[in-house]
Amino acid sequence: MKGHIHILGICGTFMGGIALLARELGYRVTGSDASVYPPMSTQLRDAGIDLMEGYLPEHLASAPDCVVVGNAMTRGNPLVEHLLNSGLPYTSGPQWLAEHVLAGKWVLAVSGTHGKTTTSSMLAWILEYAGMTPGFLIGGVPGDFGVSARLGRSDFFVVEADEYDTAFFDKRSKFVHYRPRTLAINNLEFDHADIFDDLGAIQRQFHHLVRCVPEQGLIVHPHGVPAIDATLAMGCWTPVTSFGVGEESAAQWRAQLLTDDGSAFQVQPVSGEPVDVRWTHCGAHNVENALTAMAAARHVGVAPNISAAALSKFDGVKRRLELLGSPGEVAVYDDFAHHPTAIATTLEGLRARAGDGRVIALVEPRSNTMRMGEHRAQLAAASAAADKVYWFQPAGMDWSMESIVAQSPVPAAVVSDIGELVLQVAADAKAGDQLVVMSNGGFGGIHQKLLDKLQDKIPL
Repeated sequence: MKGHIHILGICGTFMGGIALLARELGYRVTGSDASVYPPMSTQLRDAGIDLMEGYLPEHLASAPDCVVVGNAMTRGNPLVEHLLNSGLPYTSGPQWLAEHVLAGKWVLAVSGTHGKTTTSSMLAWILEYAGMTPGFLIGGVPGDFGVSARLGRSDFFVVEADEYDTAFFDKRSKFVHYRPRTLAINNLEFDHADIFDDLGAIQRQFHHLVRCVPEQGLIVHPHGVPAIDATLAMGCWTPVTSFGVGEESAAQWRAQLLTDDGSAFQVQPVSGEPVDVRWTHCGAHNVENALTAMAAARHVGVAPNISAAALSKFDGVKRRLELLGSPGEVAVYDDFAHHPTAIATTLEGLRARAGDGRVIALVEPRSNTMRMGEHRAQLAAASAAADKVYWFQPAGMDWSMESIVAQSPVPAAVVSDIGELVLQVAADAKAGDQLVVMSNGGFGGIHQKLLDKLQDKIPL
């Protein structure tokens, strides 16, 4: 046993991944979190990790060798205050990862406002399919692996590279710790209004990341995105390659849709013959994610035809347009979208797949940026591909979503009670409908409640 680490905020996707990696390295791992619940709690306990509910000073009574502090921890938290008073060694999750896992690895980092989890999962799966047994730390659970993190058995490590801040004592973005050799920047928009004042502040952090990529590395980015072009213009010392969808694209990696819903597309790599991808996923945004993963994989030696074969078997990621069930031929999906662009692209992809069926969206504005109202001007337009939208008004939000309904290009309603929302949606739903629940949280368990109510409608 290498020693004992205790993790604060252990049930978050990132910190839970840190816990799994530490356990695999041979550490004794314990952790505290305000909410200890499945699936992360199950994953951690199955790995032999002791979990403690809440943030009580006695959780550190065993005097661990190091405390790893999640970025949700703040001053005033009783366990944080006890940690500082105790003099115990502490570090952040990204710093621990950099020092104990990433050192000496070829790091492939996937960054950007949207699609990080899906693209990281695609990239890890491509490398796995190619026999490279990579390590990875992903902010979700890829269906092909069943866990969010592992050490792997090679020099390659895929990491989802988040721009959110590191810890209460380190306000740099998490990704500056990772020192990638291969960097993907999926896209770049304003988000995280609770810590960034504007897009320029986010671009500055991405510039810091770009400064760490070696001259022999590679940066993969979409062609013709002004926010990314401006960021790279701040200074770039690394070769770049671009991707884009459509015949008119001037990108080096190009994709042409073979079906309207993106379930089949042809990729023209930067060099060599085109390859076709046929898979179970949909949406132009997922085609872009695939291009990113293929270009990044090429940098470590995976040929495009191998990547295409891997993607044809890609099982997706939990909570990324994940089909939960179809009671009464009403499909119910769970999706993590919590930004206007993500909402729009997900709905457009589902609309193209749905045929004559209706697309009905249930949206919970749960992220800090959404609750602050920073995106309210874009939300109505983001729902245009749906046939109907239910906006959930959570308690304590300081702006009313009625303004979104007033601007909505499709029929819309605001509901402030989850039970009532379930009743309304289930009563309205009919065979062939596609219901997509959009939230980056639990949404009050609405998914199972909706499935149960739809099941109750089926005649015996």
